[in-house]
Amino acid sequence: MSSTRTGTLSLANTVGKDPGILVIGLAETTEGPVLVGLPEELGKPFAKAMGRSVEDVAVSLGASAKLGKTALVSAPGSLRLVVVGLGPIDVTPEQVRRAAGAAVRLVAGLEGRSPQAVTISLDTTEPEIIKGAAEGALLGSYSYRPAGAGVGEITLVSANRKAEARQAVELATIVADAVVAARDWVNTPANLLYPETFAEQARALAKDAKVACEVLDEKALEKEGCGGILAVGGGSARKPRLVKLSYAPRGARFHLGLVGKGITFDTGGLNLKPADGMYTMKSDMAGAAAVLAATVAIAKLGLKVRVTTYASMAENMPSSTAYRPSDVLTMFGGKTVENGNSDAEGRLVMADALVKCSQDGPDLILDVATLTGACVVALGDRVAGLMAREDETADLVLDAAEAAGELFWQLPIPEETLGKLESKVADLKSTADRNGGALSAAAFLSTFVPETTPWAHLDIAGPAFNDKAAYDYTPAGGTGMAVRTLIALAHAQAS
Repeated sequence: MSSTRTGTLSLANTVGKDPGILVIGLAETTEGPVLVGLPEELGKPFAKAMGRSVEDVAVSLGASAKLGKTALVSAPGSLRLVVVGLGPIDVTPEQVRRAAGAAVRLVAGLEGRSPQAVTISLDTTEPEIIKGAAEGALLGSYSYRPAGAGVGEITLVSANRKAEARQAVELATIVADAVVAARDWVNTPANLLYPETFAEQARALAKDAKVACEVLDEKALEKEGCGGILAVGGGSARKPRLVKLSYAPRGARFHLGLVGKGITFDTGGLNLKPADGMYTMKSDMAGAAAVLAATVAIAKLGLKVRVTTYASMAENMPSSTAYRPSDVLTMFGGKTVENGNSDAEGRLVMADALVKCSQDGPDLILDVATLTGACVVALGDRVAGLMAREDETADLVLDAAEAAGELFWQLPIPEETLGKLESKVADLKSTADRNGGALSAAAFLSTFVPETTPWAHLDIAGPAFNDKAAYDYTPAGGTGMAVRTLIALAHAQAS
């Protein structure tokens, strides 16, 4: 079904004689915009032939130093340029990531019979800037259903001839591959990606990286007493799965636990969603996609961090076997939960996995989920929510997110929030009132992680799926949100 297209990237020290489409930058300085990365041997002939500089022609065609603004310039002969805005001249990795992504995405949409070759020349020399440019280029070249010729070979130009430059590109390639894997899963229609097929694809990806994989089917889940996953998946003919990945390298001193929500389609169950709210619900497994893809990338990078990952997979459907509001469920570990709303299913499948993950004794647990519409209302569709019991834990995640170039904002879990989840018939209720819905969801999840275990909850409901136009290196559809942050966090703990 998928016809995903992503370019391949290599490193060069100079612009070659046949660069294909050459990407250069336009940066803002105190003296006005300046071109970045244009070789003198190309700039002079252009100015002589056109009677104007590349910069003047580009600006006349709409180019500016505004970050991500692009313009296609036809140069004398067969050379074509894309001039992309870099923002302020003292660029950050994220600036370069966004600029390279925007430029390559423009090229990917051009008409043609064969994929375009692209050379990116943005004066990248520092390893983090090289990595940012490489990631942006690869992610910007991604298309699930290509509309144009697409991008084939990408050459990143850097004067840095040290091993650190090659290592930065290798790191960027593995990270981008992981993001693309998550995007592909999110974009796959739910009639093709459901718990059984999702689990098997996760197994195949793990095998390629020599990561141990265990899949619990519905019979094993019943034997284990995973009442949350079984209840949510009980209304569908496609039975639930729980996938466990284990990566345990020698010398690892830190144990990271990851838990992901994998609702392959969410109708809302008996609390049926309105039609408009259901259309994008193939993306409700983005949290599971993120933790699975990130785990495999961490293993491929050989990071000295032990990782134990759980992905709870179910399809939430209405039927005669569906769970009901007011049902009392017994979760893995024995805690009872009164179901308040069958469309608040994510926290139920996560609860079983959080208890399982806690029993493995990690030093830190992160859960990732497209959990609440309330988080989207609070933070919009480009910023994810972060909730933790301790600020120290939140700071670890925020630092990793900043390094990765992903946007998270910390929200509180007020002490009184847990009181809203009191139940007269069970240990707790799954939902509270509408006020602060993202916070009460996090409070619910927190009860399934021991207080002695550092834990953070990442609600990626807004930025996990882009139902608007593509921008920078972010495509329409699945974005791969949180993958880069998880890898960056593992990097930080491995160093």
